[in-house]
Amino acid sequence: MAEPEFTATGVRIGKRLRSLTRAGQVRISDGRLELLTSYGSEIDSAPVQSVRASKPWFAPDDRALADLNGERYLLTMGEQDPAPGKPGPPAARSFIEAVRRAARRGG
Repeated sequence: MAEPEFTATGVRIGKRLRSLTRAGQVRISDGRLELLTSYGSEIDSAPVQSVRASKPWFAPDDRALADLNGERYLLTMGEQDPAPGKPGPPAARSFIEAVRRAARRGG
């Protein structure tokens, strides 16, 4: 298995008004976006080309939307990237850029 292109831990993942996990993982690897619980169980996954990632209107900078398989997930990440070598989730804009980069690359 190749090194993941993007990994974020400590991400709150919600669907509509329901929180699915408060410390989940988001990973882009081998052309797929995976949403995982804090225990590593898969919530949802899809090929990167079919994923739509965006910033919700009128929301804080730490939020991103991800549309996978007809479902919309609200991801709460960090407001800014952590300092090098420091733990913490990356900024939402880093996630959106990573999805777009992976989709352009074709997976």
